[in-house]
Amino acid sequence: MRPRPARIERLPEQYFVALLGRVSAAAAQAGPPLIDLGRGNPELGPPPHVIEALRTAAGYPSAHGYSPIRGLPRTKEAIAGRYRDLYGVDVDPATEVALIPGTKTGLVELALSLCDDGDTLVLPDPYYPDYPSGAALAGARIATIPLRPDAGWAPDLDAAPDGAALYLNYPSNPCAVCAPDGVFDAAVRWARRTGSAVVHDAAYVDVVFDGRPPQSFLATPGAKDVGVELWSMSKTYGMAGWRIGFVVGNAEIVERINLLNDHSRVGIFAPLQAAAVAALEGPQDSVAERVATYQRRRDLLAAALPEPPVCEGTFFVWIQLPQGLSAERLLAEERLAVAPGEGFGPSGAGWARLSVAVSDEVVEIAAERLQRAFAAVAA
Repeated sequence: MRPRPARIERLPEQYFVALLGRVSAAAAQAGPPLIDLGRGNPELGPPPHVIEALRTAAGYPSAHGYSPIRGLPRTKEAIAGRYRDLYGVDVDPATEVALIPGTKTGLVELALSLCDDGDTLVLPDPYYPDYPSGAALAGARIATIPLRPDAGWAPDLDAAPDGAALYLNYPSNPCAVCAPDGVFDAAVRWARRTGSAVVHDAAYVDVVFDGRPPQSFLATPGAKDVGVELWSMSKTYGMAGWRIGFVVGNAEIVERINLLNDHSRVGIFAPLQAAAVAALEGPQDSVAERVATYQRRRDLLAAALPEPPVCEGTFFVWIQLPQGLSAERLLAEERLAVAPGEGFGPSGAGWARLSVAVSDEVVEIAAERLQRAFAAVAA
């Protein structure tokens, strides 16, 4: 067989596949039960009426053929309604909404749609570890903009390099902060200065704490002229395994995603879309309950630390590890798995991401082990 194509060889090691492998190997060793806070996998599923909508729609004889390649208009109308009613953004469901099988897919497809071979994709640092994958497949280079704790994890976009596209992510995975004041306006300025596009990864837009309102990039004046937002059913409704997401905003970018859909997919199972509509337009109590649960678990972890971390949203807690304590040591000595910050970019060194998308009991045990580990290195 011939060698692998260059685009495949350019792919970085998949961070979470490697992390899960190390955690599985550690779990197989003798010792107390391993506590895994390394992976963000929602343990709270969707509300019952969403599951019932899937079940009902799957019973229709017509449900099992090909659905429209670009998605059902009804599904797009539902997400447009959410943007109008909750985020204060008017979007045309026919031209400004693309339906995709999960926003991880969208991250790769947007890189392919916006970057040519040799172009630059500008990423925040720390960043979500799958962002470089799209750049690799597109043959694009990566430039990073540091997110500094002393600046509220805000990038200096007025000093950012040119590029074909800029990715942002608020509430931030891994930094767990909401968008600092002025960042979205600065992103629009960057796009106008460079003639390039902004992609806002808004997977956690609804998972915000302490009474904060959800904040869409597209509500920023001029945002739809220069960019799109990725919105996911996964975190808001606990539908991670259902693989439904949206690209919303600039019509030209949306059309590029639709063109990829035309050539690489044949729609998304219609009953899944019916369930998405039920989630988007039905009772929203479960969203508030989900946020309250994650906020309570955040507080449990924060209470175990010498200084409470900044954590304004997502279901992660981002902590700086003290001298002498590493993710590897936590795994070996406390049987506590966390996501090492090094995997989130150069600025992640010395940090760790902890997930609270686990049960209350698991969070309580993790808090005890974390407190013990911090005390040991401080002694």
